[in-house]
Amino acid sequence: MKNEHHTLTSLWQKHLEMPTYETLQADIHVDVAIIGGGITGVTTAFLLTKARKKVALLDAGRIGGGTTGHTTAKITTQHGLIYDELLANLGQKEAKQYYQAQDEALTYMRQLIEKESISCDFTNEDAYLYATTHHGEHRLRREWEAYQTLELPGEWVTDTPVALGARAAIKVANQAQFHPIHYIAHLCQYMTEQGAQIFEQTACEKVEKDKGADTTAILTKSGARIHAQTIVCATHFPFIDGGGFYMSRLKAERAYVVAAKTSLAWPGGMYMNVEQPTRSLRQVTINNIDHVLVSGETHKAGQGGDARHHYDALNTFAKETFPGANVVCEWSAQDLSTLDHVPYVGPLSPLQPHVLVATGYKKWGMTGGTAAAKILSDLILEGNSLYRELFDPMRFHADPSIRVFLKEGFDIAKHWLSGKLRGPVEDLKELDRGQGAVVKYKGKKAGAFRDENDEIHLVDTTCTHLGCECNWNHADLTWDCPCHGSRYTYRGEVIEGPAKEPLQKLD
Repeated sequence: MKNEHHTLTSLWQKHLEMPTYETLQADIHVDVAIIGGGITGVTTAFLLTKARKKVALLDAGRIGGGTTGHTTAKITTQHGLIYDELLANLGQKEAKQYYQAQDEALTYMRQLIEKESISCDFTNEDAYLYATTHHGEHRLRREWEAYQTLELPGEWVTDTPVALGARAAIKVANQAQFHPIHYIAHLCQYMTEQGAQIFEQTACEKVEKDKGADTTAILTKSGARIHAQTIVCATHFPFIDGGGFYMSRLKAERAYVVAAKTSLAWPGGMYMNVEQPTRSLRQVTINNIDHVLVSGETHKAGQGGDARHHYDALNTFAKETFPGANVVCEWSAQDLSTLDHVPYVGPLSPLQPHVLVATGYKKWGMTGGTAAAKILSDLILEGNSLYRELFDPMRFHADPSIRVFLKEGFDIAKHWLSGKLRGPVEDLKELDRGQGAVVKYKGKKAGAFRDENDEIHLVDTTCTHLGCECNWNHADLTWDCPCHGSRYTYRGEVIEGPAKEPLQKLD
């Protein structure tokens, strides 16, 4: 049965829509073309517009309609158990640089919001990373030791303002939270006033060098071209690979969010546990009504089983933690992780140095995406960045990169094979309204969905990226690829890449 709270629209987008921008119809010439209308793309465009560059910002859907519009919008340097990991795998210099990049991003956002009086519900908050088990406390203690080695600000505490059963926590003061759509809407308004061009519903297909010129052309699905000296790809999977083998060096992960009304007074703070399953909390006020956002239940895209179970688990946690809580909205988000958990920011590959890429924020895209934007703008304007080496997309660390690379390769091969061997599991005639499944149709496997009007939608479930078989996600009503995270509507249209083409429709 369809859930009464089910929605693909986040709380941010439910209560505020971005302005609508036109679709690119004719060829244009700019200094920099930026693909991706999330926090990274918009901030990069904003910085370059301020530097008097001629900029075009494009998105295949709506500006802010991707992960930025589905985030929990924490602005913090506290990215889970990251510093102990970076210290062990990359070294002290690199771990400290990672922190500095995130802290500079937080400071930049705070100062920009204050300077330009951006109305985006920005509040300063303490961030808590907490443990509820003995094993979790041991891992938290190691993270705290990394904080001390790197001389990072923080405090070891044995309780949290919200009653979460914490044995211990690392408290980092003066972090922040905000409304991400209000924020990027302001940046977009400034850009358009300064002559920057923003285009929505403009999907890009390929990049090719202009003959006899020092520019590069982006070919869109509409046939229009954007000619630019530099191209920035700020999408999840880069829509072109350029010899960077990104499909084998990025892992797509999903997470779930529920928003609950609660009558309890919120004591302040942002919270995240160190155990699995993940539980992340923060407060938000929408239309003068207080809500608590609870997120977590992370898993690799397409491999989480019945997504309804993940929403139900968060619903239960919200109601147990905040008695009387009423869940009013649910949504999910997708993000990418790199082999060493440091984002890829910089030239796409040695074969295409004129194309820059930014991806792999591991669910910390507000500071990570802003840091990436500052790095990208420095590379474009100055030719270098203090953080270029750390975030270089072509870097490779023997440990953990080889180990993670082999593990992910085996996982992809396993799911590719199991998908091909999987038999139909449902009878087409038995599908209820609002249900989808893999069925047998005319002697072959097919993906079927029966909508509320009793119409059947049939697709070939073979992912158009590399041929893995998609699984049905009945909570979000999507077909999800378990190999690289491509997602499609029940009609087969692409929601998330790296796939570019829709699933084949069947009669």
